Amino acid sequence: MTLIGFHASHEQASPSRLLEDVRLAEAAGFGAAMCSDHIEPWSRRQGHSGFAWSWLGAALATTDLRFGVVTATGFRYHPVVTAQATATLASMFPQRFWFALGSGEHCNERMSGVAWPPKEERQQLLGENLDIVRRLHAGEVVDHDGAVKVDRGRVWDRPETPPDILLHALTPETAGRFADRVDGLVTVNAPLEDLRRILGAYRDGGGRGRTVLQVHLSWAPTRERAREIAREQWATNALPPELMAELATPEEFESHAAELDDGDLEGAVIVSDDPAEHVDFLCEFAELGFDEIYLHHVGPDQRPFIDTFGDAVLPYLP
Repeated sequence: MTLIGFHASHEQASPSRLLEDVRLAEAAGFGAAMCSDHIEPWSRRQGHSGFAWSWLGAALATTDLRFGVVTATGFRYHPVVTAQATATLASMFPQRFWFALGSGEHCNERMSGVAWPPKEERQQLLGENLDIVRRLHAGEVVDHDGAVKVDRGRVWDRPETPPDILLHALTPETAGRFADRVDGLVTVNAPLEDLRRILGAYRDGGGRGRTVLQVHLSWAPTRERAREIAREQWATNALPPELMAELATPEEFESHAAELDDGDLEGAVIVSDDPAEHVDFLCEFAELGFDEIYLHHVGPDQRPFIDTFGDAVLPYLP
């Protein structure tokens, strides 16, 4: 049975509003929740970007849901800080927290002042960080002299069982490269054949952990309004992933998104006013073999989506 979760979008709602949203999602029947760790939204129209780590403590304390977060380390955060933050949450909320590491995006990491490296260098850093965090969670005192430096790093408060470390991957190459070093895989909706290749690369690379899919969708009482919401809120995310990783500010995202048409957008967001159509789309993703699917309605007002999907979508999913 596929777990259906709720994606909490820090870019689109204030932290207090988002906390209420996850409570509503739990009451509506969503089985878990996840978020992404941002310091900038994708566009000025989205207009928010609360600190995910503070929010996660509150969300875990005020719901019974399991939570995950997609983050990057080595730029804004030193990997020892990431290991400490994740160990603390997992200590307070055993078996209810996981995190996924990726190679980062310039928009979120530029504040560090570090020159943004090319993808291969970022992936080399990701590999080092996966090893460092894993060793710190195991109780080691870590020295490391590579792309990132660690001087006798140590995490004092650790859970009995370390939190799962998943890999955030958008390509088969990344999914396969780190598959045997992580406890699972996170990716985002894409054409079915692309998702098959990502899943196949993860399994062929030795990945044995759970697989997680984040699905961007837009629902409204009319199809035209659903399209408008997608255009207004998520056009910046219809850009190619390799470009999104390089852009430095919300204004740069907006400039590139202005060149997109509705066809580009519908390739990135599932747009429909019909809950039954959303059921069909989600069933196709589940049939690929994803263990968990997290639904992200790209509109800023989550309550109508939560209520409708709780009644007309969740009961009909496998």
